[in-house]
Amino acid sequence: MPVWAWVLIAIGAVVVIALVVWQAMKQQRTRKLRDRYGPEYERTVSSADSRRDAEAELAARTERREKFEIRPLSVEERARYSEEWQSVQAQFVDDPQGAVMRADSLIQSVMTTRGYPMEDFDQRAADVSVDHPRLVENYREGHRLFEKTSAGDGTTEDLRQAMRAYRKLFDELVEEGEPDAEATADDREREEVARR
Repeated sequence: MPVWAWVLIAIGAVVVIALVVWQAMKQQRTRKLRDRYGPEYERTVSSADSRRDAEAELAARTERREKFEIRPLSVEERARYSEEWQSVQAQFVDDPQGAVMRADSLIQSVMTTRGYPMEDFDQRAADVSVDHPRLVENYREGHRLFEKTSAGDGTTEDLRQAMRAYRKLFDELVEEGEPDAEATADDREREEVARR
């Protein structure tokens, strides 16, 4: 067999190996993003032009989030915010729309205190989705229902559902603290891998 044929076979083998490696890396990236973002991954894919665009969007969110200095709330801040939430819930009986407005504002305040930037709603939701991918849909739904009732199209039941949705995210934002001092090295390593 001539030398040029061996060269062509070698080049073909390198191309095939490169394609296999590239495909494996692509599948690994998809798996990592799907595991990290859960339902938010599917929502982003369904609203993007392609899976590649959606994955690029999620990777960009992660990269943006890494630039923030998100911190847990102090014990005093948690107590203050929890008291304020109790006040918001009590207000719901007499003024449901006002209570939901305060709940929205309170969540923004908690996010600001924790270190999330306060840009427009969509950017806030994208930012919080990196750390709370399974709860961000509650934030979107609460906000959607609040806007619906603000426009005069909603019901008291919509406002009640908005409060429930906001409560789930509020609890997560307020209760999330420093990693447990007794967590094992393996637990911390799993958390670090999940964040990537």
